[in-house]
Order: sequence, then C-alpha cells, then structure tokens
Amino acid sequence: MTEKYRPVRDIQAAPVAVQSTKQAGPVVVRSVVAFLSVLVLLISGLGYFAVGSIGDVANAGNLTLGGGAGVRDGQSLDGATDILLVGSDSRSDAQGNTLSDEELAMLRAGDEENDNTDTIMVIRVPNDGSSASAVSIPRDTYIHDDEYGNMKINGVYGAYKDARHTELVEQGFTNESELESRSKEAGREGLIDAVSNLTGITVDHYAEIGLLGFVLLTDAVGGVEVCLNEPVNEPLSGADFDAGRQTLGGSDALSFVRQRHGLPRGDLDRIVRQQAFMASLVNQILSSGTLTNPGKLSALADAVMRSVIIDEGWDVMGFATQLQNLAGGNVTFTTIPVTSIDGVGDYGESVVTVDLDQVHAFFEDALGGDEPEETTSDGDASGEATGEATANADTMVHVLNASGEAGLAGGVAGHLEGLGYTIEEIGNAIDGLYYESQVLAADPTDPQAEAIAAELGGLPIVANASLDADTIIVISHIDYAGPTAETVSEPTSTPVGQPGGDASGEPILSPEIDAGGDGPRCVN
Repeated sequence: MTEKYRPVRDIQAAPVAVQSTKQAGPVVVRSVVAFLSVLVLLISGLGYFAVGSIGDVANAGNLTLGGGAGVRDGQSLDGATDILLVGSDSRSDAQGNTLSDEELAMLRAGDEENDNTDTIMVIRVPNDGSSASAVSIPRDTYIHDDEYGNMKINGVYGAYKDARHTELVEQGFTNESELESRSKEAGREGLIDAVSNLTGITVDHYAEIGLLGFVLLTDAVGGVEVCLNEPVNEPLSGADFDAGRQTLGGSDALSFVRQRHGLPRGDLDRIVRQQAFMASLVNQILSSGTLTNPGKLSALADAVMRSVIIDEGWDVMGFATQLQNLAGGNVTFTTIPVTSIDGVGDYGESVVTVDLDQVHAFFEDALGGDEPEETTSDGDASGEATGEATANADTMVHVLNASGEAGLAGGVAGHLEGLGYTIEEIGNAIDGLYYESQVLAADPTDPQAEAIAAELGGLPIVANASLDADTIIVISHIDYAGPTAETVSEPTSTPVGQPGGDASGEPILSPEIDAGGDGPRCVN
C-alpha cells in the first residue's frame, strides 16, 4: 500500500494565543501534559476538542447543566460524566475575532455562515475513569421539541438563538456583542435540553469548537494518518485523495471528515470517517512523543486558546486526574442506533429517524452495567410466556392517534392487546394525513385485518401495499366509537417522522472504532 503525505501548512495563530507557552514554565507544561493525555479523545475537527488550564479559555456562560443536582463530590450521580461536544460553523474564533481571509480560505467551507450544529457528540466517561465512549448523533436526527415541534436536531441551536435574538431586540437591546452572547447562550441551552431528551442522560459539561479549531489542532500534532478503501474526488467538500494510508494536514483533513456526498450511507459514513480520524489522532498522541514535544504542546495550547469554548466553572484538571490512567484502547467511538437514514419529515424533508427507547438503552449500556431481565406482562422475570398463546400474536399491530385526544391510541391498543394481539407501536399519526378512523393492511381481505376492524366497531379497511402481510396499522380519529381499555396509556415519547425504505424494525448500527492498534482504520 503506497503511503502518501500531504504537507501540513504552517498556520499563524492570533496574538491572543501566543502568550501561553512563552510564559509557561515547568508547572504549566506539566498541566498541559496532564490534561492533553486524558482529554485528547475530545480532539477532532467535526467532533473535536482540547481544553487547557492555561490563560483564559473562552466560556459558554452560565448554562443549566448536571453539575448541580447531577454531581456530588465531583462524581456524577448517574455513574458517568457526560460532555456535550458541538462543532460549530463559526467564522470567528473563540474570542469573537473575525477570521482572516487566509484562514477562511483554509477552511474550504464557503462564505455563508449558519447556526446549524452539524456535529453533535456525547463523550461519556464512567466515574472510575476506566474508559471513554464518544457517541455521535447524526445531524439529521428527527426529534420533537416542545417549543418548535418536530425538527432536525442540528436546527435546534439556531432556532433558540434566533428567537432569543428577536426577543432581546424587541426589549430594546442594541449592543451587538451582548445580543450575540445572550442569543448563543439560549441556543446552547436549547441544544442541551434536546440532547438530554434524546439520549436520556444529563449533560454535565459543554464544549464547543469551530472549523478553524479543527485545522489548528490537526496541524499542531503534525497531521493525522488516515486510510481510505477507495480513492475519492468530491468537489463539494474538496476531498481529493488516493486510496490507502496517508497523512493529512488541517485543511485536507477538514475536507476528509466533511465529505458525505458519494458515500454509501451518506451522513452515517461521514460520521464513521470522523470517528476513524479521531481514533487515529488519539492513538497518535497517546502513543507518540507529542505530549513531551514542547513545540507541539505550544501549538496545541495556541489552538485551544483560539478555538475552544467550555462551560463556566468546569474543573478540567480535576477531571483530568480522574482519567489519568486512560489508554487509547479504552477510548471508543460509535453512533446512536437509528431506525432509518432516509426517513421523511413533516414537510417532506429527508431525515434520520430514531426510536427513543433504543437510544436510551444504548446510553445505559455505555456504562457497562448488566442488562435488565426481560419481564412479561404478568411481571414474570423469566421471560417465558405465562398466558395462553393465540394466533392473534403473529400479527404486528401499530396504533396511531390522529384525533388529538390524548390516550385514545393507548386505549385502542390496550383493548387489542387484551385480545392477544402483539402491539408493535403506539404513537401519533402525521398531522393532516388521515381524516377518519381506519385499518391499513397489505390485503384488505386479510382475515386478521377484517377481525380487527370488526372488533373496533366496524372500521373501514384501506389497502396499503407498502405493509408486510403480518403488519396492521390502526388509525384512531375523532370519529372513533369502538371499545378501549382505559387502563392503558400512550407513551410520553412517541416516534416522529416517517421511516424510509431502509427501515426494518431493527436498529441500524454503526461500527465501533477504538483508539488502540498500530494504524488507522480504513474507511469509505
């Protein structure tokens, strides 16, 4: 395999960052070594991070995090410290300074800035510091927000930021710096809440870095080795690489991790690229002389000062001490399970659909705890059925509420479950799609569809060729007058978005990549 090297450009950092190492001395250098050796897993351009104890690292304000009720004596009460890491599309540095034309050209990101947070990652570290799991959340993940309804998760930050900006202007605020600061704080708060709802975890700390940070951090370590299965030439991202192993400098590395067009699984494969890059970076720093090289430490310190924003009051050195024995092989990168990568949102947009229960279980497993025993409806933990099996159980029934009346679908589902049917899903129908109660089936003459329709008060049966032969969908609308089981309620969280053609009912999983080994993982 031919190895290829792409030179790393010498990037001049702004004067605000230069002071740190020149004034450093042995104490500060030891501090830099300590925090980099344990927080290096948080370094990457679109899923990246480095935090220093030198100078004044920019802070994100007084955010509502788990550091109050969620932490006691430095230990997270849920058994892990969860860090929300966000990649922003900012054209300014962490200090608010506008990037130079030369720096903007290095980013190859165009001139248009937006507030979408296209890289969202949760770094989960158990309290014993034995491992670290970096879990990516696809940018198009479709969620329900209490304030703005169904939307892609990468639009949450911008929605809250813009709304707060408008509100402040209406209140008479005119100072642009204050408007921007307060608006960004609202955006971060909204995103923190959205991630907490999606994952089921309490966010303990927040970190943010812009595109420039990725370039600076990559070049600071002398470039990062990657490996491609096939050559690529994709103009939109600027990715133009040979197959095989090669070392990329900051600008080329940014193109490498930003490409999603031309990849088999689109954004999911782009995430795999990001994770392979990060794993290689972590391995390189922990296994090489980076942490004992004064020049590289100086460049890393400068990159941190220009690029990183963290929550106010984060005791980074205390966290570093907790993780001082972390090794590359115990740092893993993965992605939340999804149900479809070509789903459809409320307005026809392409989305990634998820099952909240699957995502919550995924994060619970990340702690390494024992899996709970499966229980039957009778409370039997053995997992064996205690009721009499019926032929109805072979039919998978989805009950959707189109009425706006809370609990209706749950009541209908409860009645059918009492008759022995397997309830696959209870949720809300897409607004405006259905105008009456009905039963959907692949074959309207299917005996099971006819039996369900009759049992629910004689509902009409509508053919839906996209359904499997053993799947029935029941739509309950405001005209529903059939039986219900009042004791069964709808779940507090219901699926949003329509799964695409790749949905099978089973979670779509991405590979787990660790930072051990002796070379980069080859990816698409």
